[in-house]
Amino acid sequence: MKTLWLAMLILSSVALIGVLVRQKLSWTWLRNFSIHIVLAAAVLYVLNFSGLIPNIYIPLNPVTIGTVVVLGVPGIALIAGVQYFIV
Repeated sequence: MKTLWLAMLILSSVALIGVLVRQKLSWTWLRNFSIHIVLAAAVLYVLNFSGLIPNIYIPLNPVTIGTVVVLGVPGIALIAGVQYFIV
């Protein structure tokens, strides 16, 4: 059964890579998404070590970076609010 799942994973990964290589629109989307991830991580890093938000440390992990990528500045406010009120 594990062999079947592994084969399905490999086949679907190859198909996904094939679609990404063939479509020019995919490269634009992938480039923009990568830029957003890097910018979100940089903004969180600057906020953590500049002291703009006192007594709040926002960890750099996939969940927080993903939240900032999807929501933008309100995502930073959401994470800061969760840190302040819950943690």
